[in-house]
Amino acid sequence: MEYLASFMRYEIKYMLSADQKQRLLDIMKDYMRPDEFGHTEIRNIYYDTPDFRLVRRSREKPVYKEKLRIRSYGKPGAGDKVFVELKKKYRSVVYKRRTAMPLEGALGFVSGTGSAGDSQIEKEIGSFIRFYGTLRPAAYLSYERDSFFGKDEEDLRITFDEKILARTYDISLDSDLGGEELLGPGTVLMEVKCGGAMPLWLVRYLSREHIYQTSFSKYGEAYEKLLFNCDLGRKKYA
Repeated sequence: MEYLASFMRYEIKYMLSADQKQRLLDIMKDYMRPDEFGHTEIRNIYYDTPDFRLVRRSREKPVYKEKLRIRSYGKPGAGDKVFVELKKKYRSVVYKRRTAMPLEGALGFVSGTGSAGDSQIEKEIGSFIRFYGTLRPAAYLSYERDSFFGKDEEDLRITFDEKILARTYDISLDSDLGGEELLGPGTVLMEVKCGGAMPLWLVRYLSREHIYQTSFSKYGEAYEKLLFNCDLGRKKYA
């Protein structure tokens, strides 16, 4: 399986109902195709400092923010590769760096007990890890995703995420414990990912359906629901 190790793009988010998703899928048949993953479960471990420095800064909506996670497509088995991903956002533009390695190697790399290769991307991620120094697993997030690429616009990608689950215990990619739902029933998170302007057919659909851009961070939402009160208590009694 080939993958993009580095890219920059805009990522624009919208909340849809199940009916709106289906109407859009009908329109998309002429313009887009499922990617190599199609429908899959995505699992993530988000890393942060003990005082949640990364997510707290992200909640302040700064000009620049960054996050680190380990991601798998489905439940990883012995020897399966996962992705260590460093994601940065500056003035609405998203920059992602990622490298693939076996799960145990990824866990060791991020925790500082192991090492990775000598590629530029691995050096960049390693520098990030050393800068923060005390990164630890902060939250597990999983969701069901449908992914599509443009037939004629290869830099256009649309994803639909549903059943977004989060937990702050048993933070591992190979556990099936589930977690707390972050979206309401029948709600779909759509992300439009592109290098420039959105196609006219998509703009027309969004306008007709009165669907507007929203701000939604999965890890940020998990922090609000599952970690924020604990963080306040830790600070109060520190």
